[in-house]
Amino acid sequence: MAKPTFFKRLMLWFFISLAALGALVALTIALVIPSLPSLESLTEYRPKLPLRVYSSDGFLMAEFGEERRAFIKINNVPKKMKNAILAIEDRRFYQHKGVDAVGVGRAIVKNLAGAAHEGASTITMQVARNFFLSSDKTLRRKISEVFLSYKIEKNLNKDQILELYINQIYLGQRAYGFGAAALVYYGKPLEKLTLAECALLAGLPKAPTNYNPFTNPKRAIQRQREVLKNMLRYEFIDQKAFDEAINQTLHFKESRQSRDLVADHASEMVRQVLYDQYKDDIYTSGIKVYTTIKKANQEAANEAVLRGILDYDRRHEYRGPEKTIDLEGKKFEDQKTKLADALDGIEEYNGFIPAVVIKAEPKYVQAFTKKGDLVDIKNDGLALIQKTLNVKDPKNRKVKPGSVIRVIQKNKQWEVVQLPKVEASLVSMDPQTGAITALVGGFDFNRNKYNHVTQAKRQPGSTFKPFIYSAALEKGITPATIVNDAPLHFSAAETGSATDWDPQNYDGDFDGHIRLRNGLAKSKNLVAIRVLKAIGPAYAQDYATRFGFDPANHPAYLSMALGVGSATLMEMVTAYGVFANGGYLKKPYLIEKMVDSHGQVIDQTNAMFQNEETPRVIDPRNAFIMTTLLQDVVNKGTAVKAKALGRSDVAGKTGTTNNQVDAWFAGYTPSQVAIAWIGFDQPKTLGKEETGAHAALPIWIQYMQTALKDSPIQNYNMPDGVVIHKIKTDTGTPANENEEGVNEYFYSEFPPHNEMQLLN
Repeated sequence: MAKPTFFKRLMLWFFISLAALGALVALTIALVIPSLPSLESLTEYRPKLPLRVYSSDGFLMAEFGEERRAFIKINNVPKKMKNAILAIEDRRFYQHKGVDAVGVGRAIVKNLAGAAHEGASTITMQVARNFFLSSDKTLRRKISEVFLSYKIEKNLNKDQILELYINQIYLGQRAYGFGAAALVYYGKPLEKLTLAECALLAGLPKAPTNYNPFTNPKRAIQRQREVLKNMLRYEFIDQKAFDEAINQTLHFKESRQSRDLVADHASEMVRQVLYDQYKDDIYTSGIKVYTTIKKANQEAANEAVLRGILDYDRRHEYRGPEKTIDLEGKKFEDQKTKLADALDGIEEYNGFIPAVVIKAEPKYVQAFTKKGDLVDIKNDGLALIQKTLNVKDPKNRKVKPGSVIRVIQKNKQWEVVQLPKVEASLVSMDPQTGAITALVGGFDFNRNKYNHVTQAKRQPGSTFKPFIYSAALEKGITPATIVNDAPLHFSAAETGSATDWDPQNYDGDFDGHIRLRNGLAKSKNLVAIRVLKAIGPAYAQDYATRFGFDPANHPAYLSMALGVGSATLMEMVTAYGVFANGGYLKKPYLIEKMVDSHGQVIDQTNAMFQNEETPRVIDPRNAFIMTTLLQDVVNKGTAVKAKALGRSDVAGKTGTTNNQVDAWFAGYTPSQVAIAWIGFDQPKTLGKEETGAHAALPIWIQYMQTALKDSPIQNYNMPDGVVIHKIKTDTGTPANENEEGVNEYFYSEFPPHNEMQLLN
C-alpha cells in the first residue's frame, strides 16, 4: 500500500512543479512580449564605423575607433564564407523560422537545473542577442531572445538577417563582422580569402579570444578543422575541397594592425584635425579621409629614415644587450619554452624583433626570436657587434649566449640592431601645390609619439644660410661679390650673447677672398656672417618672414647667419619650397578630401583642405639665382654626394649645428622638396664627424631615389630681368672675350662692378 502512496505523491509533485513552471513561463512571456524592442536598429542598420585614413592612392594608413568594421553587402559575401558560417553555426538557417525548438528547450532545462550553459542559438537568435539583449543566462533573457527572433523573422528575410550577422558579430582584435576580420587577420578583403581562411574565421564567433590565431594558433586551427569537417559532413563541400583546405598552410598578417601603409605620425595629425572639428563622434562616423601621402614615397621615407638610424648606430659603439638570460648550460630545445616566455614581455618596435643569442662566434651568431624562429646572422648582418665579437676571450664579449639582442630582416638577410637613442625624421612636399607626399615623425610612433616634423624646434644651422643670401640679393649683393673669408671677433653686445664671439669655419680653414657663390657652396661661416653684417640683421630677420619663419625664433643678431635660431622641419620644407617653385609660399597641407560612410564627398573648407593660390613672396629672379647657388652646393660643394642621383635639377644645402648637435639636409627639384634631420631629443653631440653631409644627406638621397624615380629632369627657366655676364673668378669683375672667366647670373639692375666689390 506504501508504493502507490509514494507514486501518487511523486506524480503530485511533478504536476505541481510542471504547473509552477508553466505559470512562471506564462508570466515571463506576459511580461516579455510587450517589452520587446522595436526593430528600427535592424531595418535601418547603421554600424559604428571607425575613422579611416588613406593615402592619396587609396592605401589604408590607420583607423581610429573602438570597433573595426568593414560593412559588406550579402551579395558580395563569398559563397564559401556563407557556407562555412552555416555549417558551424546554423546549418538549417534557411529552413527554420528563427528558433531551434529542441535546442532551446534543452538550454532552458539546463539553465533551470543550474547546469552549464549549452548553446542552441540560431543565427537569428544571435542577431537578436547582439543587437538588443545582454549575455545574461536568465530565463527572461532566453524567452526574450526566442520571441524577438520570431519577430525578426517576420520582418526581415533570411538574407537580410544573415547580412546583419555577418557584419555585426564580434570576431576578436576589435573586429566586428567578417569583412573587418579578413583585413585584421589576413590583410586582404573577404572576397580574396580561400576556403581554409574562411573556415578559420567562421570558427571565431564561439570564442573569439580562445580561437584568436595571433594568440592561440593551435586552438584556432583545431576550430578551423571542426568547421571544415562540418562543411564536409553536411555536404557544403566535397572531399577534394576538404583535403585541399585541410592541407593549406595559413599565413596571418605580420602586423596585427589593420593597415596597408605605415604612416603613424601623419595619421595622428589627421586624427587631431578631425577630432577638433567632430570630437568623439569622429570615431563612429565612418568618415574616410584621403591624404596627400603617396604610398611609394612614404615607404621610401620610412626605409630611408630607418637606414639612416641604423647606419648612425653602426658608426658608434654597441651599447650592449638589453638583458641576459641564464641558459644554465642546457640545450636550446630543452629551454625553448623558457626563452619564448622571457621574450614575450619585450615589445617589438619598427621591425626590431627581440631575440636571445644561442651561439656567438666571431663570424656567426645564432638567435631565437620572439616570433619563434631560429635565425642565422653573418657577414654584414654582424656589423654593429663585429667589434665585440672579435674580442678573443668570449667572457669579455658584450654578446654571448643568453644575451637579449634585436634583429631585423632585410632582403631575406638578418641583421643585428639595437633600439636607437638617436632620432631622425623626414618630410617631403610638392612645392607646386603644398601637398605633403611623405612624413616620418621619428623612429617609431608606438615608442615615441613626439612628431619631430611638426613639434621639434631645432637649430637649422647652415640650412638657414640661403635665406640670408636671398635677402642679400635684394640689396645688390651678387653671386660674384667677393667676401673676405677671414677671422672675425665680436663683442657680446654685437652678438646678443653673454660672451665675446670668435666664429670659426667648420673645417677650421680660411680661404681669404672668395666669391659669394663659392662661399655658400663650401658653407663658409665667415662668409655668411659678413654677408649678414653688410645687409643688417634686422633686415634679414624681416626678410625671412617671407618664407614663413617666425621672427621671434630668429633674433636679429649676427649669429643668425649660422642658423642658431629654431625651426621645425615643416617650416623648413615650406621655406625651401619657395625656391623650388619660383617664389611662392605654398602652405603645406595633408588632407585632400573627406568621404562620408555613404561615399559622398563632404563639403570642404579651403582653409583645411586645399592650398589657395598665394602671391609671390620673393622675386622670381631671386628664386632662380638662389637655385643656381644651391645647385653648386650639390655639384661642387658640401652636398656633392647628391650627385649620385644623376640629376642636373637637384639643389640643396647641408646643415650642421655647433658641436654637431643637429644634422640637416634640405634639398629640392621643381617637383619635390624634402628635409631630412637627425639628432637626439635631449640635445647633445652626434659625434665629431656627424655632419649634415655625413648623417642627414644619405637619408635624403635614399628617399629621393624613389621620390624622383618617375619624375623627368626639369630645367629651371631663367626669368626676365636676369642677365648673364662673364666674370673673372678672382675679382668678380667683368671679363672680356679674350680673358678667362665664368658666366654668372645677375639682376639686370645689379650687373657686375667694374671694380671688385668686397665685403671685408
